[in-house]
Parts: sequence; C-alpha cells; structure tokens
Amino acid sequence: MFCFRPFAALLLAWSIGAGALPAAASDASEAQSRPGLDKTLALRASQDAVGRELGEHLFRDRSGRTVALSTYRGKPLLVSFIYTGCFQICPGTTRALQIAVEALQKSVGPGQFNVVSIGFNQPEDSPGALKAFAAQFHINSDNWEFLSPRGADVPALTRDFGFLYEPTPAGFDHVLQLSLVDSQGRIVRQIYGEQLNAADLGEPLRLLLAGSPVTHERVLEGLFERVRLVCTVYDPKTGSYRVDYTLPIQIAGGVTFFVVMMVFFFREWRATRPRARRRQHLRGR
Repeated sequence: MFCFRPFAALLLAWSIGAGALPAAASDASEAQSRPGLDKTLALRASQDAVGRELGEHLFRDRSGRTVALSTYRGKPLLVSFIYTGCFQICPGTTRALQIAVEALQKSVGPGQFNVVSIGFNQPEDSPGALKAFAAQFHINSDNWEFLSPRGADVPALTRDFGFLYEPTPAGFDHVLQLSLVDSQGRIVRQIYGEQLNAADLGEPLRLLLAGSPVTHERVLEGLFERVRLVCTVYDPKTGSYRVDYTLPIQIAGGVTFFVVMMVFFFREWRATRPRARRRQHLRGR
C-alpha cells in the first residue's frame, strides 16, 4: 500500500496560495518521472548489509537531545525506518512491532534489548513529529526511542543499514525491514514484511542474548512475490505496484455511517421534544 502524506500538507498548500502551486506541481512531476523503487536492488542492498558493523551516527531523540548510535551497544538492538507522514503502512508495521516487542519482553525479560525507530524523511520527521507519532501508539517504553537524523546524514545512514527508498507522488516506496543488530553494533539479520511478530524475532534475539552466533538467512528475491516487503501493494499479475484504496474507503464509510447516525438521533431527539413537553404540561395541571 502506498504511504500517504498527511492531509495537513494539502491544507498547507491551500493556505500558502496559488503562488505555491507551480512548485508543488513541479515536485509531483519530478516524483512521477522517477522509475520507482527497484525491488531486486533494494533486497540485495538490504541483504548485503548483514554482517556489517555500523558506523557512528548522531540523532536527536524525542526531547531534542543528541544521541549517538553507539549508545545502544552492549545489548541487542532492533532498528526500523519509518516516516511520520505515512498514512497506513508505517503505522501498521509500528503497531505490529509494538505487539511483538511487548511479547518479547515477557518472554526474555524487560530491558534485555533496545528498539529504535528512525524517521528518514527530513526535515519533516523532526523530534516533535516523532514524539507525536509515538504518542499515537502510546509507546513510552524505556527501551524504545524514536530518533531524528540530520537531513545531510540520511544517505550515509540508510546506506549503512542497506535501506533503500524512493519518493513517489503519494509518499515513499521503501523496504519494510527490521534490522537486528548485535551488542557490538553489527547487523546480524534483516527481517521483512508488514506483519512482524514475536516468533520472527524471538529465535535470533534469544541466540544473541545467549552469546550464540546468529546464522545469516539468505533471502530469495522471489520473496517479493509472496510477502509485502515495500510500502506499496505489489500486484504479481501485472508485475507492478498499485494504490490500495481499501483503508480510505473504509474510513469514509465509517465517517458516513457516523454522520448518518448522528442525523438520525438528532431528528429523533427533535421529534420527541414536543411529546415530552405535552407530558410535562399535563403533569403540571
């Protein structure tokens, strides 16, 4: 599914006025002209990062404080890349990760590993935006932080993790990957897909906590045809990606139902008022 930019961006464009429309049209035209994410190259880059010792990278956390990636050495680390303007997939994967993390903390014990979610769309993914994104899911665990890199640092950071993404008219196409990093700062496994679960993470995480090596599971390129790996819907019949309007339609249907019910109850309330007044008048006699 495409990740949609927030509706606030559209409202902002209207508030700026007609003078901003040519620039917006130019940006959309430029994004439209790009070839899109090469899924084979994306998977290869992601897999090539396994075994890599990560370099030093600096971020700001949700409070605006500077945090170094090396701060998280000493414990296993789960790293996801998100962007806060995503309409469906990034929130969905974050929610799935949240459920998995809660289950893992019960099985391996609290405080045994750390989690970071990195906002790669700069400057939009500011500490404030990431703080609001985390609050949306009530994520306030001591071992889970949301980090904002400097815009100039994003290319080197994503290259280090083997994380590829491409701008699209609707947002970004990007690999749905969760990087498992050992206590020395090496990527030991890339875990893919929208529906992350504790079973996917539990086995390699327990090996790391036990001090045992984690084997490199080589992922076949055909996995793209079986599992949703990018922030779009892949249609194997056409060999292309398409927009899935299911969620917006469901939301619109829900809003419509709510409005209809409110109108119904309002009319019922208005219809019962005269009867209630007559009964009150008769009791008062």
